[in-house]
Amino acid sequence: MKTEKTLYPYSGYFAVAIAIAAAAGVAYFSFYEQPVGVILCIMLVIFELKGLIIVSPNNAKVLLLFGKYTGTINQNGLFWINPLFQRISLSLKARNFESEKIKVNDKLGNPILISVILVWRIKDTFKSSFEVNNYEQFVKVQTDSAVRKLAGSFPYDHFEDERATITLSTNFDDINNALEKEITERLEMAGIEVVEARIGYLAYAPEIAHSMLRRQQASAVVAARHKIVEGAVGMVESALKLLSEKEIINLDEERKAAMVSNLMVVLCGDRETQPIVNTGTLYQ
Repeated sequence: MKTEKTLYPYSGYFAVAIAIAAAAGVAYFSFYEQPVGVILCIMLVIFELKGLIIVSPNNAKVLLLFGKYTGTINQNGLFWINPLFQRISLSLKARNFESEKIKVNDKLGNPILISVILVWRIKDTFKSSFEVNNYEQFVKVQTDSAVRKLAGSFPYDHFEDERATITLSTNFDDINNALEKEITERLEMAGIEVVEARIGYLAYAPEIAHSMLRRQQASAVVAARHKIVEGAVGMVESALKLLSEKEIINLDEERKAAMVSNLMVVLCGDRETQPIVNTGTLYQ
């Protein structure tokens, strides 16, 4: 596979000087009525001016001679080249591309919406010009393909796959690195350099978003309840231990069970408890 070949053309200012001298020659030979000299000087002026080329910063000119790749001018300035060269202009500036939100299935088959933001630029002008038909369209199609593959390789979160070490919604650095690597491999043949690739949008598809939200809320409630019960058990244990050590009151097993039950209701309930004053004995 061919790659870019840098071409170092002649200075354009020297060609401009020759064209000016040839123009002066036209005036000179016209004054002395020498038509052959006039024609030759006019042809020289046209030849020199036709070969002038201007390359702006962060731009390149790909040159062809009768369909054969000759080289690429990456320098900026005024140059002179063979007037017979065909010139293809390419921009080497970094460009942004934000893909549309596409619906794909994650590793577990859940439909999700995902988009990617890509920063890219041309690295090899030969590959960009001749290895693919339209490099800009190639970038879009291959980026979408890479996003689909990435989404199908990882689960959205840990709820359904607790053993997963990397998920789309949590491990952003790992996911972005994997995405950048995948896109880089796909765009290599087009001579495209991936400057940065990252997930721009990520969410469950609308048809399951509500159900997934309820599942997350339920998981959060369960986790909170677990923490509350764990703390309540510690408080009850501490209360019984202090009552026993200070010998404030002696409780049999049945009274301890009742006390534990009451304390757990008070500490773990999600509503305020209503106190009941016992005016009798402890065993009533």
